[in-house]
Amino acid sequence: MAKAKVKKEDIKEFANDELVAKISEGKTRYTKMKFNHAVSPLDNPLTLRFVRKDIARLATELRKREIVEKNKKS
Repeated sequence: MAKAKVKKEDIKEFANDELVAKISEGKTRYTKMKFNHAVSPLDNPLTLRFVRKDIARLATELRKREIVEKNKKS
């Protein structure tokens, strides 16, 4: 089952490659959960929302870092 949401403090501690790996892992988990939910209902369908929002949090942090890095080069 999906764990509790990822905390903002934890996300900031991840390296960029870890963020990319966690985003990929999250997308795979979300796809599997979505498919399983279509076949037989999940115990708690809100976990789909939590996983999707965790992916968004990770992607937002990665994008924020890319923007900061780009501004440093300019």
